[in-house]
Amino acid sequence: MAAWPSLPVRAAYLALNNAKRRNALSTAVLQDIRSQLIKYNTCKRTGQLRLLPPFQPALITKFESALQSPESSDGKEYGWLVNSSQWHEERKDLPNVLVLRSEGAVFSSGHDLGEIRGMSYDSDEQLFDLCAEVMSLMRRSPIPVIGAIHGLATAAGCQLALNTDIPIASASTQFRLPGTMTGFPCSSPVTAASRRLGNAFGYRMLSLAEPYRADQLPPGIVDVVPNHQDYETQVSDVVARFAEQTPARPQAFAKWAYWTQASMNEAGVNSDGTIDAAAWSGRVMALHLQGQEARDGIEAFFSMKTSRSKL
Repeated sequence: MAAWPSLPVRAAYLALNNAKRRNALSTAVLQDIRSQLIKYNTCKRTGQLRLLPPFQPALITKFESALQSPESSDGKEYGWLVNSSQWHEERKDLPNVLVLRSEGAVFSSGHDLGEIRGMSYDSDEQLFDLCAEVMSLMRRSPIPVIGAIHGLATAAGCQLALNTDIPIASASTQFRLPGTMTGFPCSSPVTAASRRLGNAFGYRMLSLAEPYRADQLPPGIVDVVPNHQDYETQVSDVVARFAEQTPARPQAFAKWAYWTQASMNEAGVNSDGTIDAAAWSGRVMALHLQGQEARDGIEAFFSMKTSRSKL
């Protein structure tokens, strides 16, 4: 990590430490990433791990209860996500943003085939359960995970890269799901690729096993920058926005709400889910407005507007 740029105070690196093996996701490496994710989301005072709740629309009722009754069971379980003071207590001395990064010429070459080759079926299952747990911890992390992707992200390394909240890559960075060529299709990695890139593109990557440069992916999926210098600048700018400018608790609640409403696309026979999602998200907005961050932001807006009108 010594060669990486320094980060703002409220940011931390989520390090992928296996450069000698092209940052292959061995059992030990996945365990290390899991440990880091748990450390950065565990309250130092209570030792309690705080992850975003399951992305289930019905939980909005419990959040409303938590805000109205902080001492209730709902308040004790979910208050940290909707109550500003509880959030600051729970996340004191913890970062507001993580940056997933690795050293060497390759971001990650995927699972360590040398390790897998000698495994039993039960051991294989345990490895892929561990990999799924790491992906879940990233998705449910209440603070954003920025992906600093370089060189090559292949197989499970591609999955890891596309599972970050905001992946950033140089134009020449390659993404690939090569398993089909060796009789070992990337059925797990393509879960992230298909959800990020769309089913048609995801299946093409899976079935043809061809590499795609970052600038060949569907637009808007990855922050694509033309060269290494611009890449470092973009990573630094995005990290600084989360670390220093964006209120962390509303960002966490918004992340939960976004992925929850995104699942509301098959609500009923005569609906594509949009109407239900809009009504549901109105309750989310009402909760946002109860936060001190929203009140401060609105007051700042009107103060600025008043100052400008006097010029």
